[in-house]
Amino acid sequence: MFFKLNLNLLIKIFISICTIRIFEKMERQRIGIDMDEVLADVIAKFETLYKQHHPNETLQEQADGIEFYDLLPEHIAGDFRKHIYEKGFFRDLEVIEDSQRVVKELTKKYDVFIVSAAMEFRNSLEDKVDWLADHFPFISWQRTIFCGLKIVNVDVLIDDRSRNFIGFDGRPLLFTSPHNRLITEFERVNTWEEVAAKLL
Repeated sequence: MFFKLNLNLLIKIFISICTIRIFEKMERQRIGIDMDEVLADVIAKFETLYKQHHPNETLQEQADGIEFYDLLPEHIAGDFRKHIYEKGFFRDLEVIEDSQRVVKELTKKYDVFIVSAAMEFRNSLEDKVDWLADHFPFISWQRTIFCGLKIVNVDVLIDDRSRNFIGFDGRPLLFTSPHNRLITEFERVNTWEEVAAKLL
């Protein structure tokens, strides 16, 4: 009788250990993905607006390490940034090449979250929700994080702004945009094809 009880106890312990190990193997890493200049082409929108509102002005060629606003003529630069605060600015942004395909593949291997500092632009919230629904319908609203500071518990963070890596303990991937090309201290990805090569 004692032997039977011990045997039953050992079987239960063994099953519990196996269950824990299986659960640990099933637990997936988390990836946080920024929106602007990573999934959505903000610079292309700026260029379009500039040509619409200032057809007779010449836009300087994009230079490494320079923000778009710094390319504008001095008498325009101060007023141009107002567009990003307008309702609808973020609604019709072009999708960065290959991002839809690669992000969808990432969702099969990782828990993927969209992490956008949308609170900086109060009118962007609805635009961003609708834009994601149109272009990334496989990312549910429960996995969309709109924030100020990006204090997020993820294993990998893909972002074009290196300031968002401050205090981040995971693996930062700096997605190339003209303004960050001179930054060298972070692992870099230039395209979504490169993201796929590193993470899939």
